[in-house]
Amino acid sequence: MDFLRTSVIPHFNYWIYVILMMIGLWAMIGKNNLIKKLIGMSIFQTAIILFYVSIGVKTGADIPIPAHHAHHDEAAAGAGAREEEDKLDPDAFANPLPHVLMLTAIVVGVATLGVALAISQSIHKDFGTLEEDEILEKIKASTHDG
Repeated sequence: MDFLRTSVIPHFNYWIYVILMMIGLWAMIGKNNLIKKLIGMSIFQTAIILFYVSIGVKTGADIPIPAHHAHHDEAAAGAGAREEEDKLDPDAFANPLPHVLMLTAIVVGVATLGVALAISQSIHKDFGTLEEDEILEKIKASTHDG
C-alpha cells in the first residue's frame, strides 16, 4: 500500500501516459489492418505529447514575458517597477520550449497521418484490402508469377 501512496497516486498522469503508449505500441505491432496500425500510431503520439506537456508544467510559474510582469509591477508598486523588472527570478517563469515543440509535433503528426491515409487508400485501390498479411501474400504471388 505504501508503493501505491508514494509512487502511483502522485504520478497518476504519467501512469496513464504509459498505458496509452503501450496501447498504441500494441496496436502498431499486433494488428494486421493498416488503419488500426495508424490509429495505434496516433494514440502513441498523443501519449508522448501529453507526457512532454506535463513535464513542462511548473506549478506557480507565470508566462515568460517581462513586459507582462512590468505591467503588473507598475500597477502594484508604482515607480519602482523598472528596477524590479531587471531582478525577475528565472525560476518564476514556465519554460515554453516543451509546449512549442509539442505544437510542432502535433502539426507533423497530422501531416504524417494524412500522408499515411492517402497511401492506405492507394494500397486499398491496388490490392483490394488493408490487411497486411493479405497484401504480403498478393505481393509474393505477383513476384512468383512474373
